[in-house]
Amino acid sequence: MVTSLNKLKFQKTIKKEISISGIGLHTGLISNLTFKPAPSNHGIKFKRIDIKKSPKIEASVLNVIDVTRGTSIGRDKIEIHTIEHLLAAINGLNIDNLLIEIDNIEVPILDGSAKPYVDIFIKTGFKKQDAHRLELVIDETITYSNSKTGVDIHIVPSDKFRITFMMDYKHKSLGTQYTSYYSIREEFINNVAPARTFCLLSEVNNLLDCNLIKGGNLNNSLVFIDKELDKIEIEKIKKKIPINSKSINSSNGLLNNTKLRYYNEPVRHKLLDLLGDLALLGIPIKGHVIAARSGHFANIELVKKIKRKYFNRGVNKKMTLKKQKISFDIREVLNILPHRYPCLLIDRIINLDPGKEVQAIKNVTFNEPFFQGHFPGQPVMPGVLLIESMAQAGGFLVLNTIPNPESKLMYISAIESTRFKKIVVPGDQLIIKAKLLKFKLNTCKIGATIHVNKELVAESTFLASVVNRSI
Repeated sequence: MVTSLNKLKFQKTIKKEISISGIGLHTGLISNLTFKPAPSNHGIKFKRIDIKKSPKIEASVLNVIDVTRGTSIGRDKIEIHTIEHLLAAINGLNIDNLLIEIDNIEVPILDGSAKPYVDIFIKTGFKKQDAHRLELVIDETITYSNSKTGVDIHIVPSDKFRITFMMDYKHKSLGTQYTSYYSIREEFINNVAPARTFCLLSEVNNLLDCNLIKGGNLNNSLVFIDKELDKIEIEKIKKKIPINSKSINSSNGLLNNTKLRYYNEPVRHKLLDLLGDLALLGIPIKGHVIAARSGHFANIELVKKIKRKYFNRGVNKKMTLKKQKISFDIREVLNILPHRYPCLLIDRIINLDPGKEVQAIKNVTFNEPFFQGHFPGQPVMPGVLLIESMAQAGGFLVLNTIPNPESKLMYISAIESTRFKKIVVPGDQLIIKAKLLKFKLNTCKIGATIHVNKELVAESTFLASVVNRSI
């Protein structure tokens, strides 16, 4: 299986428009961002509103134009820089659809972490949408390595999305650090999003010489002391960044004795950057990413490899998912249908086309309780239960097309027609197909059939109503 529905998970956007402003880390330019709700299957897209006729730029690895000290995307010579912290917030909060309007070239750095973006999204709230979340299931290992830099990053099959990250700086102030992430919303909010960006003191002058970090300061970046600077070097930095010269020899290895939010804040920020870069795949992942000394370049190379492996390149360089069947085992069926033994008449869902059709299985055994009294000498499954099995398949189909299905029930309100062609006896396997013919104002029309050994045994067309559970 290559793709699967995230069972009971629907796509999500924000409830209402909200804005934020700030300075860009590298350009030093002020930009204003406005986040707008977007419809199902829209994805995450940016739009430069300071440029006339600017196209929407999809947050896609296909649009990455630079990974120098950050991740930048562009299209038709229109660029947006340093998007990774914002994308990490979107990814960590499982936001699927969003339009981001920006009036300058760089996303604000704010406090150097993803926390301000997380806070503003939580403030505006989230809205569930009518389309399921699709996730990419990793079924074999994909690796990117660079022996010269010692970078290794790969993704392996896993039953959930996870990240393990190790960084190794040959400096006492940083050293070797490790962290892991288990794709839990609260874990992201509390333990990953607040981690701030960082650099080494020895890098600062080089970055300034490269016309970078114009908006950097000690309120939005951690600067780790990795070497002693002479007076000329210190004075050069002081012209751009206010520092306390005495802090050069600080005991905690940070300029101005800045306090860390976590003992391993740097590696947590590396994980944060990785989450933002992985968002450029355009689809959630079910797999375990294991990274050693990885940065933006390696992150993007891994995403490119995943794209090449699991997606087919089509016209206009768009990506099309490989087709697959969507199935549900009995435990997943129980999460949606309220029925329980002896009234549950579905054993497994073998294929689901959301909002259109479902195919289910019911194995009829001699131990069924109704056989004790329904022609015990010549057991036959009651026709009314055949209707019920079709209704339950239809119920599963309908409840998988609406948000919060666990809070709903479906009742049959009318049977338009039913025909029985053959009897069903112990040992038969029912193949139940149900199609959604119409759905309006919480009332649906369903057509269903039952086959045994490819022979039609029953068919029915009925109406049903979706209602709230009382408890």
